[in-house]
Amino acid sequence: MSEVTANEKDAGSSLVIRPQSGMQGLIARASLMLYQLSWRTPLHKMRISGKLPLKLLAAPTDPLAGDEARGTAIRMDQFHVMGMDFSTTNGDFADPAVPPAFLDYIHRFDWLRDLGAAANRVEGAPLAVAIADKWLAAHADKPRKPAWDIANSAWRFVNMAAWSPYLLSSNDLIYRSKILNHFARTARHLEQSSIRATQPWDRVAGWVGVTAAGLLLPEGKARIVMGEHGLDAALRELVFGDGGVITRAPLQLIELIALLSMLRQCYLARDEAVPAFITETLGRSVPALLGLSHADGGLAAWQGSGHISAARIEALIEASGVRARPLRQALDWGYQRVAAGQGVLLVDAGPPPHAKQALTGCASTLAFEFSFGRQRIFINCGGASLVGANIPAPLARGLRTTAAHSTLCLDDSNSTALLANGQLGRGVIEVGLERRDIENATRIEASHDGYARAYGFTHSRLLIVRSDGMELRGEDTLLPHEKFKVREEVQAHLRFHLGPDIELLLAEDARSIVMRMDDGSNWSFVVTAGKIAVDDSIWVDEHGRPNPTRQLIIEMQAPKGGMSIGWQLKFIG
Repeated sequence: MSEVTANEKDAGSSLVIRPQSGMQGLIARASLMLYQLSWRTPLHKMRISGKLPLKLLAAPTDPLAGDEARGTAIRMDQFHVMGMDFSTTNGDFADPAVPPAFLDYIHRFDWLRDLGAAANRVEGAPLAVAIADKWLAAHADKPRKPAWDIANSAWRFVNMAAWSPYLLSSNDLIYRSKILNHFARTARHLEQSSIRATQPWDRVAGWVGVTAAGLLLPEGKARIVMGEHGLDAALRELVFGDGGVITRAPLQLIELIALLSMLRQCYLARDEAVPAFITETLGRSVPALLGLSHADGGLAAWQGSGHISAARIEALIEASGVRARPLRQALDWGYQRVAAGQGVLLVDAGPPPHAKQALTGCASTLAFEFSFGRQRIFINCGGASLVGANIPAPLARGLRTTAAHSTLCLDDSNSTALLANGQLGRGVIEVGLERRDIENATRIEASHDGYARAYGFTHSRLLIVRSDGMELRGEDTLLPHEKFKVREEVQAHLRFHLGPDIELLLAEDARSIVMRMDDGSNWSFVVTAGKIAVDDSIWVDEHGRPNPTRQLIIEMQAPKGGMSIGWQLKFIG
């Protein structure tokens, strides 16, 4: 395993500007559209038809952890995902009404990994064969979305390859030829699709699939060269220099690390050297992901993710083959991390992703999370990407709002607009940031202009965490923007969403509150202006389950000249 140390220089003063929308390549989009329209024509069948491979050259090891509970559900004839069930035998795999949460899981053959976690080859292979045969009957000869989306096709190829001992255990020669033919057809489909893809993530996923096909199917040398060249270029578009991804979404970075880890195993299975650019990308991306971790190893909730468990992150890092320290700060990725004693402060100090780069982007600029040991104290709700039985679409939209994050919200509006089509609209463009170590503390000051056009204010947030993690001081300020006219007095809410299992004792003057943690420790929270109110809230786990919690809200009126409110969280025993 390679040792990686992240570059951890102090930020000093910096200004991060949200990328502005530009003209997408019309030729590229038109080419992709025409290609997709041709999927159901004889022309496309000719494109992806060809020589039938007699075998796979190797079966790579799947380094990713399966979910035994899901695997057990499969043994009981059920796919169980995001709180929903779908029959593996009676469900129609071609039914467009299949719940969206199941689509990727089914079409990517992720279920193979879960089945493998719950059943050995003797027990699991007949189930895998039955489900795969049913899927092939519905989709193998009828290319269509979402089954043949680029990412789904690439994942399906590598998952089927890794679990080919299960899938090719049948003595039915017709079925075996269908499986091998699907490998070849998928490889040709990815060659055609990847070169036309208009989104960086689609290009990365597609070229991973092409490269894997070159390694695992006969006569693949030319395909390997083409795949590696395309993947190298696509990764430079998708991944920032600090290891984060342009969508700023932890879930996509997790998927990238997982997909590259699968590709890495394809090289190892063929005794081929892993290209340096793949190893280097993993070496940057793992520290960036760990930069969002709390002291307990679990991830904070940003840009649509739920609160991800330490076990899941540990398994992913093990699969990557990379050992690294968490990245303290990432100016492009847009997150700041301060580890102080047992305390960890995480701050969203970057603009939201570009509208076309994320359909579940959140208006979370300057939000933060804070934990001490295993106790989450201040959090964000999370979960906007986890639509399922427990997170309906309207709730998911609410989880993307500024109010669902621990930050300041002006006039019950979002710092960056959420459009009806799911994309992000106008709002934060510039984020100012200054980070420095001072005596026995770390100081972060950041600001954004998301409310400048509508209300004429800049929101500035100062956070100072003591070196032992036992005190966090903050100040939120609204200042008149130099270019935009300030409206009349406007209502502001400062929200602090609380972690689970915290008992609250509000003082009579509502200026302070004592918080008793699950471990028996006590913390005080004090504000210099306004009054503290307690309201209900939720936090969403990695399985898309909302859990009840509460939030502290300080309501204020911001006059034309601006306003400032200080607050303090302190350990008291």
